Amino acid sequence: MGFIKEFKEFAMKGNVMDMAVGVIIGGAFGKIVTSLVDDVLMPAIGLLTGGIDLSGLEYHLPPVSEMVGDAASAVGAEGAVDAAANAVNTAAANAGVAAEATGAVLKYGAFIQNVIDFIIIAFCIFLMIKAMNKLMPKKEEPEAPAGPTQEELLGEIRDLLKEKK
Repeated sequence: MGFIKEFKEFAMKGNVMDMAVGVIIGGAFGKIVTSLVDDVLMPAIGLLTGGIDLSGLEYHLPPVSEMVGDAASAVGAEGAVDAAANAVNTAAANAGVAAEATGAVLKYGAFIQNVIDFIIIAFCIFLMIKAMNKLMPKKEEPEAPAGPTQEELLGEIRDLLKEKK
């Protein structure tokens, strides 16, 4: 029973509950910021850039069979090309892909778009946090009790020295 009691104490601590609330509010806030970026800022940026869509930029890599064929012909092993091409086509057919499968696609435009989205989202969050910090009342630090001044301390030392004589 001690394990369950210990877990209950842990789960009910203030900072764990604060973290849970923060995660929930953060998720909702993330939706707001995403909507701001996708629905408000990106169309405006699209107008400014002439409607350029970076997410469509991509580079098509050659199919594996072409790369095997080029490598085999470079070393003079044309017989190996047919065997390799057959193996690639068989593997593609087994995987449910067309026999003449195209190569992989590097979607670098989508990456660039995501980086730009991240920068915009980070900037929006920065501005919102900055605004929230201005709205929040400043916490005043409690003043430390005023200690004796230097003159008072010197006077006490003088009095103690007089008493000892």
